[in-house]
Amino acid sequence: MIRRVVTASTVGTALEWYDFMLFGTAAALVFDKVFFPDQEPLVGTLAALATFAVGFFARPFGGLLFGHFGDRLGRKKVLVVTLCLMAVASTLMGLIPSYDSIGVTAPVLLVFLRVLQGLGAGAEYAGGALMAAEHAPPHRRGLYAAIPPTGNGLGVILAAAVFTPFTLLPDDQLLSWGWRVPFLLSILILPVGLYIRLRVTETPAFAETRRKGARESYPALDLVRREPRKLGLCLLTNLGPNVATYVPSVYALTYVKEDLGMAASVGTVGLLIANSVKMVTLPLSGALSDRWGRRPVFAAGAVLCALLAFPFFWLLDTGHSWAVWIAMTLVLTFANDLMLGSQASLLPEQFDTRVRYTGVAVSREFAAALAGGTLPFVAAALTSATGGTWALSLLMIALCLLSLAGLAGLRDGRHLSFSGDEVTEAPVPAPTPLRP
Repeated sequence: MIRRVVTASTVGTALEWYDFMLFGTAAALVFDKVFFPDQEPLVGTLAALATFAVGFFARPFGGLLFGHFGDRLGRKKVLVVTLCLMAVASTLMGLIPSYDSIGVTAPVLLVFLRVLQGLGAGAEYAGGALMAAEHAPPHRRGLYAAIPPTGNGLGVILAAAVFTPFTLLPDDQLLSWGWRVPFLLSILILPVGLYIRLRVTETPAFAETRRKGARESYPALDLVRREPRKLGLCLLTNLGPNVATYVPSVYALTYVKEDLGMAASVGTVGLLIANSVKMVTLPLSGALSDRWGRRPVFAAGAVLCALLAFPFFWLLDTGHSWAVWIAMTLVLTFANDLMLGSQASLLPEQFDTRVRYTGVAVSREFAAALAGGTLPFVAAALTSATGGTWALSLLMIALCLLSLAGLAGLRDGRHLSFSGDEVTEAPVPAPTPLRP
């Protein structure tokens, strides 16, 4: 069952992040011309990118909403709903008439569907890792919980692979129908995700909580009332992964193209390389957290990110493609995955079963909205105001230090066993003897 759960969580996460990141590609390439054609080119581009940002600000509310139902009704039901929500929203995006056809209604519909995407994404990452964590044996929880997040990288790769061939079409065909096809494909891959997810069982911890009748009526209120300090510490801890994600994956793309004058493809190729390496580094990080503990592995990633804050831009400033790819891989993959891989089990181990989904989703997604969604804009403003990247590097270091401060107040729960509404000490298995 644990293998089935991990597969279902990973595939589902990949399909949902395919939908979520597909929007980003289209927003950068075609939405300004399809949905904002009457605006000046710069204004149209900013408006299109603003619709992309809307998804990030919807994610905390998705975490709050679906976290509530995940703790009340079950993890499996919520993940089935979010998968359907993302696929339907993406498919409908491919059917929205252009601005020339229905006027301002077109961008309004686009924003509405993007909000639905954000709501679904706000519960998906937390739910996928949580399903694996609650099914896994304690001594392998770090490994199994770290595998579903690889679905994010798979989704990014899949979105790029599907959309890229259509960019080779003549502009009139790309703008009229080409961009729509990748969105319409979402409805075709939905049955695959549903089939896989419906075959898994509810987690043992939640099933026991339901049997005991120990569920909370309002998990978020209970969490804020009883454990506000723990929720705040988890939010602080999540700042580090957002720094290591959105500086190299969003702002660096703009910096490489606009400030350094390099081809846009240099940055996108770097993203593909870094996300491909994640298929190995994320599970490895989770396995290391089983052996050495969640906090040491996470701390290593936060420290590495801080140490790379200045060298990251030094490598970009060389203007060499290979240096850009190395810089992106060092921060987005190695530093980031040490944090993300251990975080997948670290966060669930902080909360009791009755509020676990809410606690993980809210702490992750509010940090993403505060630091992840705003960091690229802040980075651009700092670089413009100071005439260099030194202030941004100092900000990265400061946020990583805040992440370490939050981590210091969290427990290392690699020996905890999820049991109903409690987390208890589990016996540590004897090491397997080596065989010749």
